[in-house]
Amino acid sequence: MSSSLTKHQADDSFSTKTSDGNLVDFIRQQAEATRVVIEARKRLSGGAIQENWLIELQIEGGPWAGARRWVLRSDALSALPASLGREQEFAVLQAVHQAGVKVPRPLWLCRDTSVHGRVFFLMEHVPGIAAGRLLSADAGPQGRTRLAAQLGANLARLHQLRPPCPALAFLPVPEASPALGTVSAYRRYLDTLDEAYPVLEWGLRWCELNAPRSTHLCLLHRDYRTGNYLASEQGLEAVLDWEFTGWGDPCEDLGWFTARCWRFTRPDLEAGGIGRLEDFLAGYHSVSPLRIEPGQLHYWQVMATLRWAVIALQQGQRHLSGEEPSLELALTARLLPELELDILNLTCGDAP
Repeated sequence: MSSSLTKHQADDSFSTKTSDGNLVDFIRQQAEATRVVIEARKRLSGGAIQENWLIELQIEGGPWAGARRWVLRSDALSALPASLGREQEFAVLQAVHQAGVKVPRPLWLCRDTSVHGRVFFLMEHVPGIAAGRLLSADAGPQGRTRLAAQLGANLARLHQLRPPCPALAFLPVPEASPALGTVSAYRRYLDTLDEAYPVLEWGLRWCELNAPRSTHLCLLHRDYRTGNYLASEQGLEAVLDWEFTGWGDPCEDLGWFTARCWRFTRPDLEAGGIGRLEDFLAGYHSVSPLRIEPGQLHYWQVMATLRWAVIALQQGQRHLSGEEPSLELALTARLLPELELDILNLTCGDAP
């Protein structure tokens, strides 16, 4: 297995705003070290909203002495409106790590922008791969069964966190139906656009008419899918990218993970394109007493497809605005017709 935080390694130069000396000083102080040497640093690709840098260090003195591989995570040049800031994401990582959710161990937050040019935090590097096609091809049936069950159990551990939670007081708690709140938010966004998107409006109306009754609230990852976790021969290693975390209906995460748009090249494998739905839900139910009806899961799969379509539009706007010219962002926007077709198929007369 490869050893990268996301999919690939790319550019190996820090931002021009970065001062090696400032970063070394920050790490030395936090690690209570006598000496810190940055031996290598590489930009990790795959994050369209944040920047991730792999830093290889030699630390002398203090509790962290020795060779270390850490990841520095900071904002990208532009962000999505729903994305948390790094200070908030660091607080989320601390809370879920303490709850036993498999995540990279959070180390230290730095608010001083003179160190890296932006607010950032450091976390431990976790080995593994994130590419869905490799996971489904290499794992084999037994490996896929184990990984799907581990992913389900890990998500259920996350869902044990419920409001109120003082450490996460910055996350707004929905006052009404989370589903209807999401429909309203997406309608407001579509109303700001010059072009009309009738299929998305149709999907939002379907979700409004079929909204489930409010259930208990829990902490959601909101981007729990293949591509945002690392796996190895032993199975699940860590879940990444917590910038969309919030309170909501637990079925939202389940629908997102199992939606067709996140199965990549294996639409037949309902559990994130890597395993069977029954194995994923068995893992979830091994930790959580929550029982999910097929209709509930279908509803949140529709909502997941709508949400991905809205995000695709937002990513395209980031490119077109000139804030962050990017082929990746432009290509994401080109996914919209496929997502619109999925929405129509999911909400037709024969759909559950």
